[in-house]
Amino acid sequence: MLIAHVTFEVDQTNSVKALEALTTEAAQVRAMAGCIAFNPFQDAINPALIGVLHEWETSDDFDGYTASEEFARVGATLRPMMVKPPLSRRFDASLVESV
Repeated sequence: MLIAHVTFEVDQTNSVKALEALTTEAAQVRAMAGCIAFNPFQDAINPALIGVLHEWETSDDFDGYTASEEFARVGATLRPMMVKPPLSRRFDASLVESV
């Protein structure tokens, strides 16, 4: 399983718009092959910090997402709002238990 934790900072005046851009894409991304979870969020302490927690069955599935029209579309909307480059931390994980 691949887990990607992506965060980026926007001007606080754009935080609602940035979060809406991600939530608008959520249903399409969640329907993609190999997508286990796609959870956009806004940091409760720093509202200018927006992120997405991804879970994918394989890294190839995640690569398919990053090569998709959905990824390009949301990137074209979000990148101009970012005040610094995004941070994407990717983890190779195995599920131990789901309770």
